[in-house]
Amino acid sequence: MNKREYNAAYDLISRNLLNNKDKIAFIDNHLKISYEEVYKNVQKFSLELKNLGLNQNDKIIICMHDSIYYPICFLGAIWSGIIPICINTMLPEKDYEYMLKDSEAKAVIFSSPLKKTFETLNNKLGKKLLLLSDLNNKNLINTISVETVLTKSVDINIEPAITFEDSVCFWLYSSGSTGSPKGTVHIHRSLVSTANTYAKSIIKIKSDDICFSAAKLFFAYGLGNAMTFPMSIGATSILMSDRPTLESVSDVINRHKVSIFFGVPTLYAAILNSNINKENYLSLRLSVSAGEALPAHLCEKWNNLLGIKVLDGIGSTEMLHIFISNSIEETIPGASGRPVQGYKARLIKDDGVEAKDSEIGELEINGPSSAISYWNKPEKTKVTFRGKWTRTGDKYVRDVNGIYTYCGRADDMMKVSGQYVSPFEVEAALQSHKSVLEAAVVAHKDKDNLIKPKAFIVLNTEMKINDDLEMELTNHVKQQLTPFKYPRWYEFCSELPKTATGKIQRYKLRENDE
Repeated sequence: MNKREYNAAYDLISRNLLNNKDKIAFIDNHLKISYEEVYKNVQKFSLELKNLGLNQNDKIIICMHDSIYYPICFLGAIWSGIIPICINTMLPEKDYEYMLKDSEAKAVIFSSPLKKTFETLNNKLGKKLLLLSDLNNKNLINTISVETVLTKSVDINIEPAITFEDSVCFWLYSSGSTGSPKGTVHIHRSLVSTANTYAKSIIKIKSDDICFSAAKLFFAYGLGNAMTFPMSIGATSILMSDRPTLESVSDVINRHKVSIFFGVPTLYAAILNSNINKENYLSLRLSVSAGEALPAHLCEKWNNLLGIKVLDGIGSTEMLHIFISNSIEETIPGASGRPVQGYKARLIKDDGVEAKDSEIGELEINGPSSAISYWNKPEKTKVTFRGKWTRTGDKYVRDVNGIYTYCGRADDMMKVSGQYVSPFEVEAALQSHKSVLEAAVVAHKDKDNLIKPKAFIVLNTEMKINDDLEMELTNHVKQQLTPFKYPRWYEFCSELPKTATGKIQRYKLRENDE
C-alpha cells in the first residue's frame, strides 16, 4: 500500500487557510465559526487530547449532536493521530455498551443530554473512560467540557501527527440493520477522496454554496454532506442539533438561503405530502437524496413543483459516500444513475458469474473511499471486502446505456413464479397512488407454501381504509408493472420500522409476519 505521509485533517483544513480563512465554515443553532477559527480550535483540541494522556492510535468515541464542536472534535482527534469513532446519538443503552466494549475506546465525547447514559455505562463497565461533554455544565462532575477547552487562551502551532494515506483514520459504526453493529474502519485517504470525486463531479460544489444536510454528521452520508464537502472548497455548512422535521428543514433552508440540500426519501415524501410553501425553497440550486432509493414519482414531483433537480444515488458506510448517482446533466427518475467518476461497478449473479445488461446481480464497487475492514469481525470482513472490490449487498440491474437501477437488498429479493421480483419496484408503484405515503413489500408464503408479495402500507393522513382500497391498489400496480408482481395481501399500519438512516427494515416485517 502507498506509504505517502498524509494527514486527512491537515489536508481538509489547509485547503482554506489562504483564501477562505475569514469565511464562515459552520453555523449551528447558536454559534458560527470561521475557517481560521476552525484551524486554531482543531489544534487546541488536539493539544488537550494529548494533555489528557491520549496517544496516537488510541480510540475515542464521538456521540454528539450536530454543532460546531463536532467537526472540531473529529478533526482534532485525527490531527493528533487519535482515531475518532462516530456513533448515533439515538441508540438504546445496550448498543452503546456493545460499542464501548467492542471498540476498546479510551474516551467518549458526548452531548450533555447523554450525560447520564455514559456516566452509568462508565460505572457499569468499570473502564474508567475519559468523559468529555460538548458544553460547560456545572452538573457534569468528572467530565471535561469541550466548550471550556476551546475558550482557553493558548499560543499554539501544533504539527499534525505523522500518519500515512493508508493509516487508520476513523471508524463509523454501521446501523446494525441485521445483527450487531459493525465498526467500519476507514483510512486517511478515504475522507477527502469523496470530495474529490462525488462533490466535485456530481454536485459541482462551489465556495459560495451553503449546504444543509438532514442526515447527521455521525452518518457516512451526513459526514460528507455537512463537513467534508463544504470544507474541501471553502463553502458554508448549516448544522442543526435537533431532529429534522418538515417545519425545521423548511425554516433552515429559507433562513440561511441554503443552496444545496441533502435529504432522504422519507423526508422528501413528507415534504411533498404537506402544504409546502414554495417560497421557502427558492434559494436551492440542487437537492440530493440517498439512504434508500428515491421512487420516480417523488423525483418528478419535486422537480415539477419547485423546478429543482433532486439527484438520487446510492452510497454506504463501507464506501463512505455515494458511488453511483444521477447527475445535473443526466437525471433519470427511478434509477440510481451511473458510477461516480473514480468508481467502477460490476454485478455478480447468484452463480458467481458477472451479469450482462438487463440481468439482475449483486452490486460490487471498486473505488478510493472503501473501508479496509470491519473491526474484530474477520469472517464478515472476508465476505464484504474482496481485494479491490467491496460487496454492497444490493441487487441491481444495468441497462444497455450503462444506467443502474436498484432492485432491493439481496436478502429482500423474492422469486415469484420463478422470476425475481424487486420489492422496491412494487413499493414505488404503490407509492405513486394518491392514498399511499409509504410502502414496504416482503415475501410471504401462500397456502401452498409458495412465495408471493405482501405489502405493508402507511396511508396519507387524509386517506381512510375502505373495502375498495385493496382492489384499487392492486389494479394500480398491475397497470404499471408485469401483473404477477402485484401484492396478494395488504396490511395497513401507522409506521414502518426503519434504521436511523431511514432505510426500511424489511427483515423486521418478515419476522413479525411469520
